[in-house]
Amino acid sequence: MQVHNLSEHPSLLNNFIAELRDQKIQKDRQRFRRNIERVGEILGYELSKTLNYCEKSVETPLGTSTEQIIKDDVVLCSILRAGVTLHNGLLNYFDNADNAFISAYRQHHENPESFNIIVEYLACPDLNNKTLILADPMLATGRSMIETYEALTQFGTPKDIHLVSVIGAQHGVDHVSKFFGDKARLWIATIDKELNEKGYIIPGLGDAGDLAFGSKLQN
Repeated sequence: MQVHNLSEHPSLLNNFIAELRDQKIQKDRQRFRRNIERVGEILGYELSKTLNYCEKSVETPLGTSTEQIIKDDVVLCSILRAGVTLHNGLLNYFDNADNAFISAYRQHHENPESFNIIVEYLACPDLNNKTLILADPMLATGRSMIETYEALTQFGTPKDIHLVSVIGAQHGVDHVSKFFGDKARLWIATIDKELNEKGYIIPGLGDAGDLAFGSKLQN
């Protein structure tokens, strides 16, 4: 799998990542959501360079212009709830994309280090011959990304798959790389080296869903 780690080439993106990690700035939920959204816009722009294009004639007030526009039919899928803000950033750039939403969460056992990924709500258009962009801000173990994709297979087979994350752990990147092989590309803002014993990214940024939308009660 091709991994496009944007942090390998410093850019304005690093400013947004720094603010996302900063405990003081994290207290401003609106700022946190907007930074995730802006990262999504940048990742979407970089991803768009690999899509297929066709020519379109556009009439201006003074003549005709020929432009290259996206030919692919794009479907954006985000994993609820943390993925909503990242989804919005991608949707800001892929205006005409179809959209899918899926809930996937960790169900912990008595041993806090052991958990299953539970997939419940799922809404998705036809994926046959589409370009699927699967978005989840945090790529920790990689299990949510994989089980989400497996749940989507009932809706068809996309011709191209792009995975989009803000921060990942090397373990998760390796896991999804092994699963998807040459079928997908990963677009990620930065990769951290470690996971802790509970499967959270270190140093990461904390719980992206809680930081964006407020803390939740556990079942």
